[in-house]
Amino acid sequence: MQHSFTENIKEILNNNFGKAAEEIFQKSELLKYLNRKTISAHRGSKARSSFANLYAIYVLTDDYLTGNFDKKGNYSDYEGAVYTSLKNKMNALPFGEKLQNHALNHRMNKEFEAMYADAEHRPILRDSKTKRYWINENLLKVKIGRKTFNIARSIKEIVESYIAAKQKSFNAFLETCEQLKTIGQEEPQKVSDFILSLLQPNVDARTFEIVSYSVLKFYYADQSIFWGFNLDELAEENLKLYKTGRTNANDGGIDFVMKPLGRFFQVTETTDVKKYFLDIDKIERYPITFVVKSELSVAELRKKLQKGAESLFLIKAIVVKYMDAVEELINLPQIRTIFKDLMRQGKSNQVLEEIIQQSRIEFNIE
Repeated sequence: MQHSFTENIKEILNNNFGKAAEEIFQKSELLKYLNRKTISAHRGSKARSSFANLYAIYVLTDDYLTGNFDKKGNYSDYEGAVYTSLKNKMNALPFGEKLQNHALNHRMNKEFEAMYADAEHRPILRDSKTKRYWINENLLKVKIGRKTFNIARSIKEIVESYIAAKQKSFNAFLETCEQLKTIGQEEPQKVSDFILSLLQPNVDARTFEIVSYSVLKFYYADQSIFWGFNLDELAEENLKLYKTGRTNANDGGIDFVMKPLGRFFQVTETTDVKKYFLDIDKIERYPITFVVKSELSVAELRKKLQKGAESLFLIKAIVVKYMDAVEELINLPQIRTIFKDLMRQGKSNQVLEEIIQQSRIEFNIE
């Protein structure tokens, strides 16, 4: 696989290994994995990033290099890196503040094995009892003829180069937002076109969550209900949508919550039915509205969930309970329609300002 960032990878290898660089790249499954995971580097902030799995490799490789095991050669005697230390290092990296433990524990290995089914080694080794971790040194050593090359330092440099590229893209994204905010009153169509470009299937998951929240927040703000504890004291209150935390947070399947109705919203980019029912189970089948990054119609999405529920649970009564917990499905076409209505009301700039604010919070940008 060749893409724009492949040249960065090969440049790093050329600097470190000279003439052997190309053969090292071709022989290393780990380098090929990094190449596949860095495809979004030069595609702007909208492209899907792969921080969790890359950071898991990065912190373990950094731990390996910190111990000088690439030079000392006694890594097999090492007691392993402590989980909390690795997790803290991942969270301290740019865009990594809210990353969890999934990549270290199983997700990175699972994806690697899916990509390279014939691979002899898995990248991350761990002892679940002691919570100690190792990078698989076999994948750091590439044998060319009689000579063995250690690619640990190159691995670290490649991930750092990817981080720098993503930071540059995100800063450019924020600059574009700020510029559009300035000219938005005179050329509102430019703002609208930009926001609509963020509501596409290929948009990064975190960006989609931010943009969908910003659109839905102003959509519901114009709606109100009358409520109270007795008929004589009813009060009118506008609906307010709150973002409950960062994306990928371990919040039990609640991304947004609506007051005063108490509606829960979960943002997802998958059509894997098991994920929906897992989210429903987390909050004891309390009704959830799913905001889905999909072009499939709502009818198609619901039909897919129905078939999945029937396949998983078999018993009709159980299927009904799960399907009743799917309060509403909101897909990409609906969000775009909602935004176009907001655009006609002259609220494009307000949505843009919310996107900027939430982006700064999400990515820890001051």
